[in-house]
Amino acid sequence: MTQESKEPAAQPSLLSFRANTRLLIGEGSISQLGATAQELNTRRALVVSDKGVLAAGHTCTGVASLEAAGIETTIFSQFTENPTTSQVDAGTVFAESFRPDIIIGLGGGSSMDCAKGINFLLCCGGKMKDYRGRGTTGRPLLPSIGCPTTAGTGSETQSFALISDAQTGEKFACGDPNAAFRVAILDPCLTVTQPARVTALTGIDALSHALESHVSTEATRVSQVFSREAWKLLTQNLPKVFIEPTDIHARAAVQLGAAWAGLAIENAMLGAAHGAANPLTAKYKIAHGQAVGLMLPHIIRFNGLVARKQYAELAAIAGLNTKTPDAALANWIHDILGQAGLSRSLGDAIGTQPAMSEFEHLAKEASAQWTSSFNPRPCLPADFVDFYQRASV
Repeated sequence: MTQESKEPAAQPSLLSFRANTRLLIGEGSISQLGATAQELNTRRALVVSDKGVLAAGHTCTGVASLEAAGIETTIFSQFTENPTTSQVDAGTVFAESFRPDIIIGLGGGSSMDCAKGINFLLCCGGKMKDYRGRGTTGRPLLPSIGCPTTAGTGSETQSFALISDAQTGEKFACGDPNAAFRVAILDPCLTVTQPARVTALTGIDALSHALESHVSTEATRVSQVFSREAWKLLTQNLPKVFIEPTDIHARAAVQLGAAWAGLAIENAMLGAAHGAANPLTAKYKIAHGQAVGLMLPHIIRFNGLVARKQYAELAAIAGLNTKTPDAALANWIHDILGQAGLSRSLGDAIGTQPAMSEFEHLAKEASAQWTSSFNPRPCLPADFVDFYQRASV
């Protein structure tokens, strides 16, 4: 008797979704920082906060809440935009002398990324480059809280720290589930004091996060729920913030949209626009939001061949043409850069036209960026050369 061969049983498709951060949302919610830290059994808090946030008074507000809860507090602020490996090293030495049992990132993405970087090195030792990629610590980290004062980076809902090499300027991502903030406090009142340019740069960054995470090769139907909702909140409210910076309701919506986009990144990663932007920041010191905004329209058009359905979903939300969604979205991003007061060409951003040899060097760097590997359409160095050429005029 011959036994019939059978097809193996189909395995059920699996979805994985990570959300490690509890959100506290609302005007004045920074006043809950002390009580929230108490819930995490805190007695000694290291607050990582940049000098601009200190000058705006937000750090003092947070520290006052901590001290009212009986928590001993110290502040580390010796870092810059795009915190470097040497600055994280210095912060770690500072933390070692204080011996905190919680780390609080209070500020923009730089403050929150620096706080995460210090947490990596304080608890696990070594250097930041040891933790490139995902899930590289293997050890528990200190509990941490994120308090964003900008609306854009999404660092408050991610487990990644973006750190720049102090020697080369290369920006790299270090991620581990243990590095995610236990709690993020979203108080839109903290965002009103942002300079107009910072509002513009972080807002464009948030838009890019929603767009790129939605079409990433890692995107799932669950992560896309968050990228779509982020896109909706951002497209409906960011233009309002540009027109009326004190519109607290629009600011709150943009802040929440940025957090949702960060959660989408946490589960779906990004794409070639971020891969192309990072070398521009390293070489020309172009602010990240400006750099990614310059590159995004050209990446969208390139991806249209394989991501038209996903782009059509976003175009419909924004009230744009869904028959040619890649062109519609690219044009919309180009237009909103102008509304934000940002440069719309690389030549304008750096004040000159780069030579072909510079494009080739940038393209080599861009194609090696980790984020580029998640782009829905694979990009060769020659493709990046073309993106930079198109962006330069």
